[in-house]
Amino acid sequence: MRSIVIAGAAGRMGKRLVDLVNAQDGAQVVGALEYSEHPSLGRDAGEVAGISRLGIPLVGSFAELSENGADVMIDFTAPQVTLANLDWAVEASVAMVIGTTGMSVSEREQLAQAAAKIPIVFAPNMSVGVNVLFKIAAEVAAILGDDFDVEILEAHHRLKKDAPSGTAVRLGEIVAETLGRDYQKDAVFTRHGFTGERTRREIGMQTLRAGDIVGEHTVMFGGMGERIELIHRAHSRDNFAAGAVRAALWLEGRKPGLYDMQDVLGLREGR
Repeated sequence: MRSIVIAGAAGRMGKRLVDLVNAQDGAQVVGALEYSEHPSLGRDAGEVAGISRLGIPLVGSFAELSENGADVMIDFTAPQVTLANLDWAVEASVAMVIGTTGMSVSEREQLAQAAAKIPIVFAPNMSVGVNVLFKIAAEVAAILGDDFDVEILEAHHRLKKDAPSGTAVRLGEIVAETLGRDYQKDAVFTRHGFTGERTRREIGMQTLRAGDIVGEHTVMFGGMGERIELIHRAHSRDNFAAGAVRAALWLEGRKPGLYDMQDVLGLREGR
């Protein structure tokens, strides 16, 4: 039985995680964490999630989690919150599944350092479909090479705080790595006014924010007289949450290291 702590347990994703972990054979919620001034602190995490009582209160400090015997923490919060949770996880020898997006290069380096001590699954998107898209995008880019222009378009709900999405960034990085380009230098985020012709190395990154869009990602390979579009549309947050629960179960018995959903799903060659 995997004992799981949910960080951000009263948020949109956190509530779905509480529900799905509770329904998963071989897993149980043993802790629910929120920020120290959250209005729901003290309430039962199951009730907050809209399911039956679990006997697990929503708490605002790590000290209140220390007696729960957690195996894994699942974290879909914000970069600084995740790093604080990571410090606790390392100290408590608790594995982590991290779906937080918007992390800087230095923050991702801190994850890598922590992974020398605990096993971590870090992925900008836990969806099975999106991770298949990652693999396919690399394969298509390798086949088409520099003869096709690459544009990546993502759309999310109006409340999303980071742009472009972590998934779109990862798609851009994958294409750049495959084509021998530098994502940090070759990604183009804004076009306005007289921009001149598109360069061959550009990887266009376009962002839309509107309404309650859960998540849509398109990778367009545009050639002369034809184009190929790879599209993933998420209709529910449950696919992200289900992937995170799958990752938490997969981590059992793993050595310290930084893994991603390609590892969890067996899509990475050589592992």
